[in-house]
Amino acid sequence: MGGPGDPPEGAPEGAPGGGEDEYRSVVFDESFIRAARLQEFSAQERIADHAPAVRRRPPLRRGLSRQALVLVLLIAIAFGTAIYMGVRHPYQTPAAQEPAEPLRMTVIPLAPEGKVPGTPDPAYLYEHSPAAQFKSGAEGVPLPASRRTAHFSDSQVVSALSTAKDYIVRSALDPEVLTGGEVRAVRVLLDPDQLGQFDQSFSRPTADGRHAPTGWLVRFDPTRAELADRKVRVQGTLQAAEADSSTLEVTADHTFVYALRPAGADDKAEVSLFTVRRELHFRFDRDDLRLHQGQLVVSYVQAGPLSCAEDSTNHLRPLLAGQTAKEGGPAGTDPYATGSATALCGSLATSAQPKV
Repeated sequence: MGGPGDPPEGAPEGAPGGGEDEYRSVVFDESFIRAARLQEFSAQERIADHAPAVRRRPPLRRGLSRQALVLVLLIAIAFGTAIYMGVRHPYQTPAAQEPAEPLRMTVIPLAPEGKVPGTPDPAYLYEHSPAAQFKSGAEGVPLPASRRTAHFSDSQVVSALSTAKDYIVRSALDPEVLTGGEVRAVRVLLDPDQLGQFDQSFSRPTADGRHAPTGWLVRFDPTRAELADRKVRVQGTLQAAEADSSTLEVTADHTFVYALRPAGADDKAEVSLFTVRRELHFRFDRDDLRLHQGQLVVSYVQAGPLSCAEDSTNHLRPLLAGQTAKEGGPAGTDPYATGSATALCGSLATSAQPKV
């Protein structure tokens, strides 16, 4: 006989044994249950007045997940911002930069009217000279208060002024430069377009108003003089202004006073003062501001006491304590000749010398 759950006649012939075996391959997993469109009310819900035994479930949403939607939205925003900034960005497109113009320089020696005053004490000379109130070293080259211009920001104006100051300090206050040795510290601050002129000035110095080392920097003939006091006295001004929409200009006007003694002399040797007045004009394009470089376009120098009979192109050859200027002056200059500068020489006023 069959079991209690079997038909009286027993299981049909050919059917698998056991009723549950017929559905053994059907798996009701969690995803299958969640996907069902009809859902039976719970026992608690059936107690209430519900006519139907089941309810229809809302269809599942098959769209993108929330994270995917957020990611797509962020990508769209970034892409749109990039397009907007490319079309309407706040920065001007840099125009093609013109090559830097060559430096025009003038070096005027100032000859003393009599003997150069001197004393073994440099401090005494400074105190009794017009440089008594000058500051020492880089303190005498302060940066002025700066303001933005129509086309340049505050930081760009400060960058131009700072580069000009660095050039002044390195070219007129660095002892290594003053003694006729180091030039690289000055060279690295120049626009690359001027490096050829700078290098030629030192390899082949010429008094042509273009290639005099003393037009680029201050340096003394090391066989004639040396510093008696490394604290050079300085006073002057820096001014920045916009030349056009792509160029800033800085004008520097400083007076430097050096205490010198004969080369190789001991500390008891007499010391004299040597004065250099430099007016420099710098020009900066946007690349120069970014690279901390500049274009030196004008250099006007007056220096003394010097002898007009001696060449001041390569080195300054100071007249020291007790010396007088040699008679004569520079060779005659042909005003019709092209490419040569007119020779100039001035007289150093007595009031510019210390009173000893």
